[in-house]
Amino acid sequence: MTETSTEERRNIRIKKLNVLAWIFTVIVWLLVGAMRQYKFQVGFDLSFLAGLNALFNTGVTLALIAALYFIKNKQIERHRKSIYVALFLSAGFLISYVVYHFTNEEIRFCNEGLIKTIYYFVLFSHIFLAGTSLPFILMTFIKGYMGDYVRHVKLSKWVYWVWLYVAITGPVVYFFLLPCR
Repeated sequence: MTETSTEERRNIRIKKLNVLAWIFTVIVWLLVGAMRQYKFQVGFDLSFLAGLNALFNTGVTLALIAALYFIKNKQIERHRKSIYVALFLSAGFLISYVVYHFTNEEIRFCNEGLIKTIYYFVLFSHIFLAGTSLPFILMTFIKGYMGDYVRHVKLSKWVYWVWLYVAITGPVVYFFLLPCR
């Protein structure tokens, strides 16, 4: 009978957590898909959540920039705390985003010309990258949290930039839609 090494046990836990990350991702995808199909009346105005979503994403952007600064300067604990802040704000965003879209009608872009093309490019790239990056953000975090730093660094080299792009373009989309409200 062979004894399982600490690294093997860690890798088994990482695999289990990665499965949970994928399950969570699928649940989020289903919710996002359902938001366009179903609307709930709650008896009060939740349209303010659109602005709150932009604030959440702005906070995520700042936390991610801080995390990069800290890791580049070998301040591991500050990097870790910045990532926790980014994840916490992302969770707040996700909850607010889902509630907003289940309770409010979609705002249609109201301008024409080149600005419309730019808006749709930013919007579609934001939506696509937000949806596809979620499991990878979670798996990158899991690897770092569990101490698998080699694979954490390997993933984070591209996952970071996608997450940052999504965080930046969220408020950009919000500001594009402000005149259309």
